[in-house]
Amino acid sequence: MKILGIDPGLGIVGYSVIEFDGKNSVLLHSGSIQTKKGDKESARLLEIFNDMNVIVEKYKPDCAAIEKLFFFRNQTTVMPVAHARGVILTVLEKFNVPISEYTPMEVKQVLTGYGRADKKEVEQMVKISLGVDVLPKLDDTVDSIAIAICHTRSVVVK
Repeated sequence: MKILGIDPGLGIVGYSVIEFDGKNSVLLHSGSIQTKKGDKESARLLEIFNDMNVIVEKYKPDCAAIEKLFFFRNQTTVMPVAHARGVILTVLEKFNVPISEYTPMEVKQVLTGYGRADKKEVEQMVKISLGVDVLPKLDDTVDSIAIAICHTRSVVVK
């Protein structure tokens, strides 16, 4: 099963593609969509839309796992992130990619056993899960990998 993990944002969308055979996870590809802060929000959303179309067409995921918005401390960023997330969900729906959603706390709980784990603990579990020593530098990309791995464990449990 090929899983597209997505950490949505307006400035940066982290994404990863993981192959899961029912037991092991292999990272096939990861990256980010980065939009320019000075551009109009509508132009940034269009860029996310176009890039997500390319990613889905290229990697043909069997399903997608995306971070779910549930609470934001910074009210000025919640709407742009929600808009980006809506664009991403639209692309996934366009290609009939089944979508699962996970809150950051759920991802941390599944990966580390503790819903309030810090980034370093999550990164360590991602490394262990993939059997690698090095992860991408961008936090958003690592988060997308964590979300995809969370989905692999949720699929096995279901």
